[in-house]
Amino acid sequence: MTNIHTPVLLKESVDFLISNKNGNYFEATLGFGGHTEEILSRLGKKGMLVSTDVDLNAFTFCKEKFKDDRRVKLYNFNFSLIDVIAKIESLEFFDGIIADLGVSSYQLDNTAAGFSYRVSSVLDLRLDKNLRKTAADFINNEPEELIADTIYKYGEEKNSRKIAKQIFQTRNRKKIETTDELKDIISSVTNPKYLNKTLSRVFQALRIYVNDELKILESFLKNSVSVLKKGGRLVVISYHSLEDRIVKDFFRYENLSCICPSGIPICVCDKEQRLKIITSKPVVPSEKETMINKRARSAKLRIAERV
Repeated sequence: MTNIHTPVLLKESVDFLISNKNGNYFEATLGFGGHTEEILSRLGKKGMLVSTDVDLNAFTFCKEKFKDDRRVKLYNFNFSLIDVIAKIESLEFFDGIIADLGVSSYQLDNTAAGFSYRVSSVLDLRLDKNLRKTAADFINNEPEELIADTIYKYGEEKNSRKIAKQIFQTRNRKKIETTDELKDIISSVTNPKYLNKTLSRVFQALRIYVNDELKILESFLKNSVSVLKKGGRLVVISYHSLEDRIVKDFFRYENLSCICPSGIPICVCDKEQRLKIITSKPVVPSEKETMINKRARSAKLRIAERV
């Protein structure tokens, strides 16, 4: 595996994350160890990094890559289980938590994964191969209306109804099994001028649905605050508006100390501020970084601190 993945906003994210070089840190998305390597370079001998990934290829690769570093503890778990992992490691709190929510370049380019319309492969889209339903299972078996709603909700694609109808008509003649077959279906009802964007939106929508990504992100954020040390940072890199909106709204809510209606003279809500927003606006990659790594263009980095 060469040129597996170029980590995005590497220096910026780790700069915000590390406050105690001998502290305990959690990396929610191990990937192929780009951020892992940088974090370890900043930690002292007593520091510890706990990291997890449901992708078995990434987990196996990093298990070998970091096998000689005792500061690393790796799990093949979903990152929403951060509180469970903390208990396994007998840790009450982490000094910092980081999550890079992007799909790795290896996953996008791997023909066996089916993550990209640019690569001909089986239409899978599962990050965790233990999940029962693939993207092909979904588009071949679910009602046309659910397919349309999914493409619209998770891909923000305006022509979701037209695409879903074409999928439904095609699958009545022949089962849709590959990325190329789905690409041809979408191409048949899409203006060539907007084809690449439409393909990206549809594949994104199917991936989010199959992996239940947004609910998992919400669970992760909620569980993270409960195991984050006071003064510790929660650092999140997102790549599309749906993810970023969830992170932004969560940070804003946890930044509030009161949610009572404005007309009430005294606070009765018992809302507790748990986070302080560090970045009022997201940090984005520099022009230099996006020139080197085009997949970094949509990245947004948000940071909040436990209070």
